[in-house]
Amino acid sequence: MRYLPDGKWMQKADAHTIQEIGIPSLVLMERAALQTVAAMEEKQINLENALVVCGSGNNGGDGFAVARLLFQKGMQVTVVFVGKESSRSEECRIQMEIVQNMGIPVFTELSRREYTVIIDAVFGVGLSREITGSYADVIRQMGQMQGTKVAVDIPSGISSFDGQILGVAFKADLTVSFQCEKLGLVLYPGNEYAGTVVVPDIGIDTGFYRDVSDICYTLEPSDIKKRLPKRMANSHKGTYGKVLMITGSKGMAGAAYLSAKAAYTSGAGLVQIYTAEQNRVVLQQLLPEAIISTYEEYSEEQLKKRLRWADVVCLGCGLGQNAVSEQLVKGTLTFCNCPCVIDADGINLLACHMELLRNAAFPIVLTPHMKEMAGILGCSVAEVAEERFPRLKRLTARYPLVCALKDARTAVADGAHPVFVNTAGNSAMAKAGSGDVLAGVITGLLAQHMPAYEGTVLGVYLHACGGDEAKAACGSYSVLAEDLIQGIAVCLKKHSSEMGSIRDSI
Repeated sequence: MRYLPDGKWMQKADAHTIQEIGIPSLVLMERAALQTVAAMEEKQINLENALVVCGSGNNGGDGFAVARLLFQKGMQVTVVFVGKESSRSEECRIQMEIVQNMGIPVFTELSRREYTVIIDAVFGVGLSREITGSYADVIRQMGQMQGTKVAVDIPSGISSFDGQILGVAFKADLTVSFQCEKLGLVLYPGNEYAGTVVVPDIGIDTGFYRDVSDICYTLEPSDIKKRLPKRMANSHKGTYGKVLMITGSKGMAGAAYLSAKAAYTSGAGLVQIYTAEQNRVVLQQLLPEAIISTYEEYSEEQLKKRLRWADVVCLGCGLGQNAVSEQLVKGTLTFCNCPCVIDADGINLLACHMELLRNAAFPIVLTPHMKEMAGILGCSVAEVAEERFPRLKRLTARYPLVCALKDARTAVADGAHPVFVNTAGNSAMAKAGSGDVLAGVITGLLAQHMPAYEGTVLGVYLHACGGDEAKAACGSYSVLAEDLIQGIAVCLKKHSSEMGSIRDSI
C-alpha cells in the first residue's frame, strides 16, 4: 500500500522530519532538486534551454535549486521569480541568493522566448485559495509556451486536497511528486493536469501516518497476495461460504448472472440465485454451478428460509424497483443476520427506507455510483462530486456501514478506517454490468470470512486490476462486463496464495 496525503498531511510529515528527526529543510530541498533533475533526465526531456518559474514559498526554493543544478550541467537556464520578496520562506531566500551569487540572472517577468522545457515551481501543495491576478496571468502564459512542461511536486493551481482547479492551473507533461503521490494528483481533474507522475524518495519520514485515520491510501499489485483469503488443502465448498444473490427481476437475468459468476470467480464456495421465475431457464444454462431458486410474488417465509441458509447476501443487482423488489429489500434488511452487499436497485429502494440501517446487527456494504449516492443523500450529483469525501465520511459516520462510492476513482470508507482510493482500472470498464461484477466480487470475498471493510477494499482493487487485464486482452473499446470476470481470474492466478495444509495457518 502507499499513502495519498493531501497538502496538510504532507507538510506535517515534512515538519516531523525536520523537527523530530533532525534532517534540515535545506537538505530535503537539495534532495528534491536532485531528484527532479534526475527524473527529467530519465524521461529524456531536452534540458538545453530551460525556463524555471519560482514562487516565494519552499516550492520556489525547490525551483531555484533545480535551476542551479541545470546551470552546473552546462544548460542555458532562465529563472523568473514571480513571488514577493517579502513573502519568501527562509529556504527560498537562501536558494535564490545562491543562484544570484553564481551569476545566474533572476528576472521578474516572463519573456516571449522559446524554451525546450518549462519548469513550474510557483505554488506547492499548501495552496487552498483560487489563483487570480498576476499569478493567474503567469500560469496562463506558461501554459501557452512551447516545450515540455514539468511541475515540481504538484502543478500550480491544482488543489492537493481534492484535485480541483483553483481558478487556473499549469498542465504538466511530467510531475515530480516528492515522497508521496498527493491525493490531488490522483483525483480528477488534477490527474489530467499532472501528466506522468514520478514519486522519488527524498527522506521525508511518513511513518507516523500509520496511526492517522485521516490520510487516504491506495493499493499496489504486491498487496493482493498479502490480503487474499487463504485456500487450504483440507477444505470443501462450505469452507468458502454460501452466497445468496437476491438479484434479477424479469428480463434482468444478465445482472444476476454476472454478479453470481463474479462471486464464484473471487472464491466463494456455493452460490444460490434467488430471482424472478422468468430467469430460471436462462440462468441454469448460463451458470450451471449455481443453485437457482425463484419467486413470482413476495413470500416472507421463503425469504427467511434462504437468508438462514446464507453466509453472505448480495441484494439488488438488476432487482428492479417494483413492489415485490421493495418488499425483498425491506425483508432482507429486517431478517438478515449475515453480511449484506447492497447494489444498484437495492440502493435506490433503500434510499426511501434508510431507517432500516440504524439498528442493523450485521455488516452492510453499499456500492453506489455517483447518482445513486446523490439519491441516498438527497442532493445533486454535482454536490456529491464537489464534496465527495466529506459526504462519504458523514454517511459512514451516521450509519454502521461500509460504502464504496464508485467513480473513476472509487473510494471506500466505513467511519473507522482511512479512506481507500482506488488508482487501478481504466475507461474500458465503463460498460453496463461492471457494477454487477464488483458487487459479486466483494460478496465472494466476504463469503470467505473477510471483514466487510477489508473485503470491500480488496474487491474494488481486484475488480479494477481485472479491468486492466481485460483491456490488455481486448483493447480499450471492446471490453464487456464478462471480460472483467476473466480479467479478475487472471489477476487472481497471478497473485494466488495457497496453503499446503491447515497446519500452515497456525
